[in-house]
Amino acid sequence: MMEIRNINGNSTRPTIGILGLQGAVEAHADMFAACGAAPRVVLRPADLEGIDALVIPGGESTTQKKLLNFNQLASGLVQRIAAGLPVLGTCAGLVMLAREVEGGTASKLNLMNIKVRRNAYGSQLDSFEAYIDIKGISGKFLAIMIRAPYIISVGEGVEVLATYEGRILAAREKHLWGCAFHPELSGDNRFHNMFLEYVKENMVPAATPA
Repeated sequence: MMEIRNINGNSTRPTIGILGLQGAVEAHADMFAACGAAPRVVLRPADLEGIDALVIPGGESTTQKKLLNFNQLASGLVQRIAAGLPVLGTCAGLVMLAREVEGGTASKLNLMNIKVRRNAYGSQLDSFEAYIDIKGISGKFLAIMIRAPYIISVGEGVEVLATYEGRILAAREKHLWGCAFHPELSGDNRFHNMFLEYVKENMVPAATPA
């Protein structure tokens, strides 16, 4: 039987890096730990070594970009993601991934072939919850929307995973996954588990012992 190993060649559970600059870092870590992964907070370039995937949590996208530069993470992060590192961006993390942000605002990491609208649903007071359908997940999922963006349009190669009232809330482009809501706050780890299963399927297979 073929054994699956992480990118370091070790037979182990996947290591999921969680960008620790802002957002519900601990909640993401708890979700992935419950799914059987090994979470790691990423705060500096050395923390990127040996991770099998990365999560960019919510927060404020402009502040996150400044902190990425301050912590000297930006260039290494872009290189790793562009080289195929699976990444999940939630809320502000979705904005960080987008190639285009409405209004001519410069995109943050300029990686995912989508156009997004920041704070599309209004201020913190306009936050809400809704049960939505997500492709690949059976049954309704609680989408928690906090100063949430949404995806205005998707380009070639992007698969829409979820919509709400005609607006795109989640999408995937190969190894790039993004959602406008906060799955880490839902108490439901099915979205994290779906992403983790993708990570496992794309980990480096080890050679079968002779």
